[in-house]
Amino acid sequence: MSRAFSASFVVLPETEPPYPSVFEFLCGRFAKIPPAVWHERIASGKVLDMRENPISFDTAYMPKTRLYYYREVIDEPVVPFKERILYQDEHIIVADKPHFLPVIPSGPYVNECLLNRLKTKTGIHSLTPLHRIDKETAGIVVFSCNPESRGTYQTLFQKGSVNKEYEAVTRCTSVPRQKEWYMENRIVRGEPFFRMKITGGKSNACTQLYLLEIKENKALFRAVPLTGKKHQVRLHLSTLGFPVVNDRKYPALLPEQEADFSKPLQLLAKRIVFKGPITGTLCEFESEGKLDW
Repeated sequence: MSRAFSASFVVLPETEPPYPSVFEFLCGRFAKIPPAVWHERIASGKVLDMRENPISFDTAYMPKTRLYYYREVIDEPVVPFKERILYQDEHIIVADKPHFLPVIPSGPYVNECLLNRLKTKTGIHSLTPLHRIDKETAGIVVFSCNPESRGTYQTLFQKGSVNKEYEAVTRCTSVPRQKEWYMENRIVRGEPFFRMKITGGKSNACTQLYLLEIKENKALFRAVPLTGKKHQVRLHLSTLGFPVVNDRKYPALLPEQEADFSKPLQLLAKRIVFKGPITGTLCEFESEGKLDW
């Protein structure tokens, strides 16, 4: 059994009375977790209120308050690849994430994630990622390590004042007539929930794509996402007919299987550039990761 080092929380939403019990809310909110698990967690004092006191089955439902709990999994997978810290100052940590490692706890991963590894390595428990990349994707992730300046850096990312570049090795069945594409469309959540899809409507996803080289039945791309939708680069390349090598979600969802560490997704968050909001200096960081090219 693996138990998360840090507590997760959920906010009790506004709802019309009569209010559900806290136990009923947790069972409904986290439908994939059996009710017996929540029953055991509450009974053993593993769910806490805002004052970090264990709740009971009689604890009243109070909208807009938080409940804290520690995620547990029976058999947590181990990711046999190491992250690197490329830069650290009093405000941020820039990490180079390996393939297969999630940025934050998710699914069967509670401690095997970049956030908890960095907390353990640095002793800084206030670390917060300023952005995220997919578990399957390797490359640059920036963390805030100073709560006082966190909002300033978050605004930088929220306003799109950060330039990101990706590298991708894709499948290539024919030589295209052009070497540059500007993809602009609308990406929304698809089916199942962890896949995205392109749909009609106002655009919310833009990517500039550059074909750098073709070798046999593969192509090397540089991708510059101008927005930050989930799976944006993967979906845009696949839509053009250049699915990323070893992508099990696009263009078709392949059957679920254990991670094959010999076949990482050939996508790398290669470079990130921004003007430091505190110092005003240009900050540029580049991943040391390599793709199979």
